Amino acid sequence: MAQFAPPTLASEPVFEIGSFAVRNTHLTSILTLLVLLSIALVLRSKKYQLVPGGFQNLMEVLIGGLFDFFSPIVGDDEKTKRFFPLVTTIFLYVIISNWMGLLPGFGSIGFWTVEEGNQVLVPIFRSTFADVNMTFALALISVTACQVFGFSMLGLKGYGGKFFINPLKNPIGCFVGLLELMSEFSKMISFSFRLFGNVFAGEVLLLVISFLVPYIAPLPFYGLEIFVGFIQALVFGFLTLVFLKIATTSHH
Repeated sequence: MAQFAPPTLASEPVFEIGSFAVRNTHLTSILTLLVLLSIALVLRSKKYQLVPGGFQNLMEVLIGGLFDFFSPIVGDDEKTKRFFPLVTTIFLYVIISNWMGLLPGFGSIGFWTVEEGNQVLVPIFRSTFADVNMTFALALISVTACQVFGFSMLGLKGYGGKFFINPLKNPIGCFVGLLELMSEFSKMISFSFRLFGNVFAGEVLLLVISFLVPYIAPLPFYGLEIFVGFIQALVFGFLTLVFLKIATTSHH
């Protein structure tokens, strides 16, 4: 018989293309990318006015506000301009994915499948970052970007020198360098589980509240999740920016 079940830790496969299983978090990720692409195409097709209005004004406030927020953190406008496209893309991707997961039908519309003799609902769409694989992939992009910017702006010796130090000349510095190298890997873990934990916990909370007290009771929690979705996107972008700044700062 059909039964209530909380979201699973792993995303569920919806269909397969050959041997590749397309999961519900993949579908939400594709929808997020389509939203971002649509916004980009609309902006590209518009004729910009000296006195902005409507959609142009909204985009200028958003982009200008983010740049003004990021610039004092970096402390260098030129560096901010180099980091800005990546950090802003991450912020927009995360916030749209988080908010999209709150739309009606996400996590509740799907098909029934039989597991261990019970019918269990497999949702067609789930929040992108309710899958730890998706959060890890984004964390990997963020940490890899730090290495790329570090090597490109400081050079092999300037950036690699903080990790690899001659133990005969500076044993303490060598030990610190190894800790720095380990911290680069730990960033991916902390990035991944911070975002995954908050999104997955929000899914469970909303589903339980909606099941126990439907209609009115979940509304305050939806407001809370909208705020949490924004904070998580801001934190992910903010930490990426801080790590980029650290990676491109000369170490003496």
